[in-house]
Amino acid sequence: MAKNIQAVRGMHDVLPEQTQSWQRVEKVFQQVLASYGYQEIRLPIVEKTELFNRSIGEVTDIVEKEMYTFNDRNGDSLTLRPEGTAGCLRAGIEHGLLHNQIQRLWYYGPMFRHERPQKGRYRQFYQLGVETYGMAGPDIDAEIIVLGHRLWTQLGIRDKLELQLNTLGSKEERQHYREKLVVYFSKHIASLDDDSRRRLQTNPLRILDSKNPEVQALVEQAPALMESLGDESLQHFKGLTQLLDEMGIDYKINCRLVRGLDYYGHTVFEWVTNDLGAQGTVCAGGRYDSLVEQLGARSSSAIGFAMGMERLMALVEMLDEESSPKRRSIDVFMICVGDKSRAVGMVLAETLRDQLPTLKLQVHCGGGSFKSQFKKADKSGAEVALIIGDDEVANSEVGVKSLRIQQDQNNMAPKEVGMYLEKALDIARRDGRSF
Repeated sequence: MAKNIQAVRGMHDVLPEQTQSWQRVEKVFQQVLASYGYQEIRLPIVEKTELFNRSIGEVTDIVEKEMYTFNDRNGDSLTLRPEGTAGCLRAGIEHGLLHNQIQRLWYYGPMFRHERPQKGRYRQFYQLGVETYGMAGPDIDAEIIVLGHRLWTQLGIRDKLELQLNTLGSKEERQHYREKLVVYFSKHIASLDDDSRRRLQTNPLRILDSKNPEVQALVEQAPALMESLGDESLQHFKGLTQLLDEMGIDYKINCRLVRGLDYYGHTVFEWVTNDLGAQGTVCAGGRYDSLVEQLGARSSSAIGFAMGMERLMALVEMLDEESSPKRRSIDVFMICVGDKSRAVGMVLAETLRDQLPTLKLQVHCGGGSFKSQFKKADKSGAEVALIIGDDEVANSEVGVKSLRIQQDQNNMAPKEVGMYLEKALDIARRDGRSF
């Protein structure tokens, strides 16, 4: 017998019992983003490799180790997108969305990185990304942070997340700070691990993000970036914190917070949790004004964030059943017994779907006895069973049986079923028997 084929390591399935929770969260995304005036943009999964080499940087871990890159039949080097910012910016430049314009955009879909798979981190993972262009002030920084705060509140997980803030200043200020870091860490090079030694030559700011306890002890004594910032950068950051204070958004200033990609500057932030172990960052973002020019367009302000769906869903799933009750996959299960009942039942089902567009109705297909079908109806989680057999067809009736409360079966004319279901399901919702 042939061996079963399994999913590629690090690629995971989202099964039907999980997709209901995903869909609920995705619906919240859409509603909240629309309420702030953000528009969806849909981007290709595959981009030219050059896009990521130019934007992310050829000496980053993503480009050096993690990208899924291949040559197509024409010999062009293509890459499965490891993140969404570069592709969104490429689309904005290509379609003329940036010059002298303000844009608030969002996208959603799979990203790909060849990392070591672990809880909350997969090689194919889903991200929601939010990107804004053309706004230089701290008000837009505050807006996308508050937008995130509203998402967590709507999802019921606000108390599980902490907002951490920092500023990386301008490109020139970061360069001056990097020189200070290189001097400092070079004096302690014997205490650095291999990864930090490599970063010392490529991106010394990333050493500040090391998880190695010995390196962290050195980081605590390292020069602070704030000491290298000028008045303009400090005023921008002060403007952001004042706005957050006015709106009642709690935050913690983390002077060691950096972003893994070189194009970030000024405001950076993360929403982190202690409930997911080492993989505690659920959402991260910041300003990347320099990237617009880096990709060939005229200079423009830009700030955005991305959140990993798998980590977010792990938090959502931690909610107890009372705060996040399970949604029914169907409302009504139709039992059809006998040859004549099939066509009658399917016609009635289409009529009910026309009358009640939000109704989730499943018609049993494949035959079977009344007893076996009724067991399936009960197992389905539906609120109501509709029963059509030869007797019901002969009498032009439909049997209606509640599956969740003790009631006698009702027989009624087909034209009365829609009104009955609308009332019954409304009562069920008020009683909390659906989500």
